[in-house]
Amino acid sequence: MHTLPQEIEVWYIIPVIRREMAMCFSREHKISYDNIASMMGLSKAAISQYIAGKRVERIKMHPKALEEVKISCNKIVKNKSTVIREISRVLEIIKKKKLHCELCGEMIDGELHDCKEIKIPEAVI
Repeated sequence: MHTLPQEIEVWYIIPVIRREMAMCFSREHKISYDNIASMMGLSKAAISQYIAGKRVERIKMHPKALEEVKISCNKIVKNKSTVIREISRVLEIIKKKKLHCELCGEMIDGELHDCKEIKIPEAVI
């Protein structure tokens, strides 16, 4: 179990953002897996697994966070930003707006409850 905020980001949140970006690039922008892999600094196999739902398949992003990922993809495709910059931007928005993943229970009075996958310390929320 990962308990540090940075571990949670690395093991759960960043992979979900990558998955959604890969799907956006493939489905909405019709970019090949090879080109997506190159853009994102990942292997073609990793992109294939993200899109096929074999990586972080159980974690669902908050709809507002998904909107931000789509905005990020559009910026990246138009060469107005980079993948690293946009992943960082989406992470900050998730933290600021407390956009927890759907797997992790619900927000009650600003705190996350009943997380089914990971125990999130209050410092993350």
